Amino acid sequence: MPRGNASQTKVHYKGKEDDFVVFVDDAQAVKAWKEDSSIPLAQVVSGFKIFITHKHGAQGILDAASKSTLENEFGTSYDDEVVKVILEKGDIQETEGAERQGSTNDSKGSRGAHGN
Repeated sequence: MPRGNASQTKVHYKGKEDDFVVFVDDAQAVKAWKEDSSIPLAQVVSGFKIFITHKHGAQGILDAASKSTLENEFGTSYDDEVVKVILEKGDIQETEGAERQGSTNDSKGSRGAHGN
């Protein structure tokens, strides 16, 4: 597999004050957990790290959410409880990492060299 070709799946939750992101193993794991919450969170999330994007949606720069930010938004700073809310109410987003080889701009078509 070429470098940089890993897919990334995250759950984005738009809160009252900020946007929150949790990385998960895959979308299917989240869907299975929603149907059966007895599945351990450790089998769903990639890590119990909660990120904020400073109101830039799911695409903003990710910073670790502080305990006070979590407390203000979710009423708790306990990671397990916050992750559960984000998984239940957030939107699953999957992205494929672009390979670091091959064509970089297919829209140029067959323009090639521009000698007149």
